[in-house]
Amino acid sequence: MTTAAPATQSVTSVEGRDLVLTRHINAPRERVYRAWTDPAMIVKWFTPPPWKTTSAQMTLRPGGSSLIVMQGPEGQEIPNRGVFLEVVPNAKLVFTNAYTSAWEPMERPEHGPAFLVTFILTFEDEAGRTRYTARVRHWTMEDLKAHEAMGFHQGWPIATEQLAALVE
Repeated sequence: MTTAAPATQSVTSVEGRDLVLTRHINAPRERVYRAWTDPAMIVKWFTPPPWKTTSAQMTLRPGGSSLIVMQGPEGQEIPNRGVFLEVVPNAKLVFTNAYTSAWEPMERPEHGPAFLVTFILTFEDEAGRTRYTARVRHWTMEDLKAHEAMGFHQGWPIATEQLAALVE
């Protein structure tokens, strides 16, 4: 499945066990990368309304941890913990929710969907603009389908449009 859109909007697709989003952003890749790595910026764009991001913390290095807390419209909080696997400034971020901090495995919550994924974000320079690609690699096809059912093809483009509006 591919969702078609003009070149300045997000396009999502499914490639094997990966959900993929691509968007050309009219800003230098350093700015787009910073929006993903600066906690003060993440809280401004990360979640589509009516959800919001209430806090973000990260230790930006391989093995460093990340915690982004989202809050739902009824006040429920969803902590998103992860560990960075690869950090290439202004070019690439790879992180996973399979670990929470240090190398502690994630415990699946009793309530709500949870799936193990690796996020591969790339920031490519294209004449002063950024080709931003977010690849979400799932452990299983069942996890991919659960992520789709949660609204990947709707929510990630909204968040990416918010990211683009912040950095452009």
